[in-house]
Amino acid sequence: MNSLRLSDAIAAPRSINVVDVDSSIVGFRSRDIRSRAFNLLRTQFVRLASEGAKIIGITSATPRVGKTFVACNVAASLARLPELSTTLLDLDLRRGSVAERFNIPGERGLSDYLEGKEEDLASLSWGVEKQRLTIFPTFNRDLQSAELLSGQRFADMMAAFRSLPDSIHICDLPPIFANDDAMIIEQQIDAYLLVVEDGITTAKQVRDALRLAGRSKFKGTILNRYIRGMSADAYGYGYGYGEDAYSKYYG
Repeated sequence: MNSLRLSDAIAAPRSINVVDVDSSIVGFRSRDIRSRAFNLLRTQFVRLASEGAKIIGITSATPRVGKTFVACNVAASLARLPELSTTLLDLDLRRGSVAERFNIPGERGLSDYLEGKEEDLASLSWGVEKQRLTIFPTFNRDLQSAELLSGQRFADMMAAFRSLPDSIHICDLPPIFANDDAMIIEQQIDAYLLVVEDGITTAKQVRDALRLAGRSKFKGTILNRYIRGMSADAYGYGYGYGEDAYSKYYG
């Protein structure tokens, strides 16, 4: 992997207009009250990057608890920082939805590169107009995702992203219980966080997810749709960071 070529993709990807992005992506909007929680999360992600965790995964135990929503908004919030280049990678190869969130057209994505059908990774990149965000989408189809993620091509790709200076890379991972993809990806990332949904995700699911994925790179939970605490806002979203923030999920 030529990291210089990848740098070119980060600098000048194809662009989509921010007005075409799904309305749930509020991280670009500094004055939107709903973006405040992501600004708080952003600070923690920057701290992780300063400690050497440049590639950070966001996953969940089960589907449909908001991991992609969180990943997209954290990446959007990070993109407002002038000192960092932010990359969002959709590594949920079987059920990726980042492209839909950002209204990205086309059919070629990261799975095509990992399968060897596309040699130029840079050609798969997309940006959001006037934002320091580069997106590498995935377009869903039936494939042997575990084999692709276990291959040297994936390891080399992640090493190339890690080598980019002044950068942070947010990875939308598959749910841990869906298959073994998240556990395989965990070997190539620096840290991961677990999205849990208030009133839906159980303590047992969190314990089992951490047992499967391992705790060595686990950095905490992000509590989605938390509307009872200090971080909740008028729109019903609130987020907590850190393993100890929501002790009811541990034990």
